[in-house]
Amino acid sequence: MTSILTNAAAMSALQTLRSINNGMEDTQARVSSGLRVGNASDNAAYWSIATTMRSDNMALSAVQDALGLGAAKVDTAYAGMESVIEVVKEIKNKLVAATEDGIDKAKVQGEITQLTDQLKGIVESASFSGENWLKGVDGENKTVVGSFVREGGSVSVKTMTYAMKALVSDDGTSGILDREYTGLAADTVTLTINDGGVSSQKTVQSYTTDFLIKEGAKFDENIAITNGQAYVKVEGAWVKGTIVANADLITNTQELAGVFTKDFTAADDGMDAAIDDAIIVDTDPALDSVDAGTSILGIDITAGGVDLDALLKGVDAALTDLTSSAAELGSISMRIGLQEEFASKLSESIDKGVGRLVDADMNEESTRLKALQTQQQLAIQSLSIANSASQNILSLFR
Repeated sequence: MTSILTNAAAMSALQTLRSINNGMEDTQARVSSGLRVGNASDNAAYWSIATTMRSDNMALSAVQDALGLGAAKVDTAYAGMESVIEVVKEIKNKLVAATEDGIDKAKVQGEITQLTDQLKGIVESASFSGENWLKGVDGENKTVVGSFVREGGSVSVKTMTYAMKALVSDDGTSGILDREYTGLAADTVTLTINDGGVSSQKTVQSYTTDFLIKEGAKFDENIAITNGQAYVKVEGAWVKGTIVANADLITNTQELAGVFTKDFTAADDGMDAAIDDAIIVDTDPALDSVDAGTSILGIDITAGGVDLDALLKGVDAALTDLTSSAAELGSISMRIGLQEEFASKLSESIDKGVGRLVDADMNEESTRLKALQTQQQLAIQSLSIANSASQNILSLFR
């Protein structure tokens, strides 16, 4: 039936055209944005996952920036540490040179002073972004952002920690360079000594066998005599003692901790006394005041009574500490490099994963768009034909 009031064919063609136009709008949106899931209405689950992962990836990008900053701090500290080690090695060489007979120690000390000033300059300048890992509180934890972690429903930032080995400390006594190494001035040993009938712990200065040999000491088991001075070997170290002419003056010798007795005879390799003598470890503070030590920055080989061997021992101990600290910095630098590489790969993986969920297949969308454009043209043509059908009725009334 043909009706001028209800054109069913036109209505059907119009509905088809509207459907095609809606499909074209969706396809054009995908083509223009490159996304097949552009908002929650497209696919709520995929859109939610993609939004969360994009947010996490932005946080991971911030972590990569933080790793770069941390790497710069570590590299700066390591460069300073390397330079310090080279300068301390040079100080060690100067001390070795100073042991040569006839050397002008004042001139050598001048060189050492310049080197210690250089050490201070290196430490002061080894800072990045206002943070100095070579100067401060020894043992203070320094942290570098390492990663951003989402575990279950919670997120957290993981850090890498470095227990700082200060070269110069805030208190001026505990850093590697300003620490007073015992071996720099004199070795010490703590003994239990009888002092006025009371047994107590005493710290007294000790001397190496090499030192006594240089002083021309004559040895007999655990006792050495040189220049009228007696030394007793205690716990592997030589300590200064006092010769008592008459052993009878000491009673209950075996009960007195820290008291050593020895019979000297003419056969004892030139030791003159032929009487029973006793050697008592000297605890007189005026004679055995123990030097607190000398730091690397405080070396003075022109001072009286300086033991160059002891200085060398202290410098070598400092070098060991410096090398250990440099190794730790090298290790954390390597870890930061590995973490940077991992963070970069992780970021790429997240991008790829999100892309698989929400990206549009442009080949498919372009083909669909071309098909829809053709369908649109046909629908328009069909609607035109359907609309013109009612015009044909006019010819019946001519």
